[in-house]
Amino acid sequence: MSGNKMIGPGLSRRSLLAGAGLGLASAGAAAAQETPSGPGEGPPESDPDFAGPDANRAPEPVAEPAPEPVAEPKAPNWDWVRSQWALDWSWVNLSAMLFASNPRIVRNAITRHREALDANPVLYLEANQRPLQNAARRAAGQYFGADPEAVALTESTTSSIGLIYNGLIIGYGEEVLTTTHDYYVTHESLRLAAQRNGATVRRISLFDQAREASIPQIVGRLMGAITERTRVLALTWVHSSTGLKMPIGAIARALRAVNAGREPHRKVLLCVDGVHGFGVEDETMETLGCDVLAAGCHKWLFGPRGTGVIFFRPGALSRFSPTIPSFLAPGAYSAWLGNYDPGPNTGARMTPGGFKAFEHVWALTEAFQFHNMVGKAAIAARTRQLASRLKLALSQMPHIALRTPIDPTLSAGIVSFDVPGLSADGVVRRLRAAKVIASAAPYLTRHVRLTPSFRNTEADVDFAVQVLNDIRR
Repeated sequence: MSGNKMIGPGLSRRSLLAGAGLGLASAGAAAAQETPSGPGEGPPESDPDFAGPDANRAPEPVAEPAPEPVAEPKAPNWDWVRSQWALDWSWVNLSAMLFASNPRIVRNAITRHREALDANPVLYLEANQRPLQNAARRAAGQYFGADPEAVALTESTTSSIGLIYNGLIIGYGEEVLTTTHDYYVTHESLRLAAQRNGATVRRISLFDQAREASIPQIVGRLMGAITERTRVLALTWVHSSTGLKMPIGAIARALRAVNAGREPHRKVLLCVDGVHGFGVEDETMETLGCDVLAAGCHKWLFGPRGTGVIFFRPGALSRFSPTIPSFLAPGAYSAWLGNYDPGPNTGARMTPGGFKAFEHVWALTEAFQFHNMVGKAAIAARTRQLASRLKLALSQMPHIALRTPIDPTLSAGIVSFDVPGLSADGVVRRLRAAKVIASAAPYLTRHVRLTPSFRNTEADVDFAVQVLNDIRR
């Protein structure tokens, strides 16, 4: 492969590696123009430890140049894309859903920020804390078709879900409707919130077997379970147990009819744990139609570890309250010092403050940049192709019980199955003995999971199938 191999129109290896530069000079300049939202000019608008000794001076310029403008590729070179990871390729890594290894552009960004922080932590932090967090929020909004001002940055899916449900403004006796198929984090966050606000949490089953589920059945059971007391549907985009992908768009459309005659504070919000669709599916907030979506960025997005995001529809923000003080929101400190209400809720106010692994938070921009360079549609198609190849092979093996729907409209990148007569953990151990990384779903009923992503190849899938052919009772 030549040193400047093209992976699509207008996109070369050199231009993508140039994108490993910070690329945020313009973002920093825009952030430097932000003004306090509180009255008067006296109190600082944000934490003085982050703003520097002179709150009115512009941040120090970022040294690195902006990346070359590039076009979204139409036909990525998947071998080149695969080469961006430093994974040990002697293993067949089919566990994208768990914990990310980062592509080169993200690793370089983390290293650059870490070295600058190590060299002069106070000055680098003062210059970059707000500009680079806001740049990451803009990159997230652009990637997912959301208003950047309604984007919050978090540490994981778990922290995102906790912030959502513990910040939910809901009255005593009002209800959150969820399902028996949702994950521990959703159920536990709702239980803890209900202990404090007196709301009720009700779980329903949407299907008996995920593989036989249908969109009309799922939507019908949810709409039939909504009552006058229901204020929230708490759902998961892709179930991490069975791999079933919920028809969020169809649910959102059906919910509009329910909400049509309700006053704003009584409308049913659609809140989604989106982590196993985020970075996989070619969707936006508009096409999904949900009110809130939470996701970690260190799974399918392959972003920096310890990062997550919450997307709000701007109109939904008034139904939530921050639970952790923000260091990012304009006017946060002036409101405190001036002893006045900081005003309506925002994505910045929902972003927890505190000193963090900033080199990881700031490198989120490069993670979104990488996905945009490769192309969301191309990533979705590649993941669908590999997952379908795996599901088809498993469905034809008599000693395998496939649990994930074959239909790609009801599945994404998670492929769940059982080997009757063997435990899920036992199958995972035998796969790992053959250097195939799988996982077992941590539910009451455990399934084996293989999760191919766009960094994998057909040969990876075929090797895993070959190993499974020899794993029998």
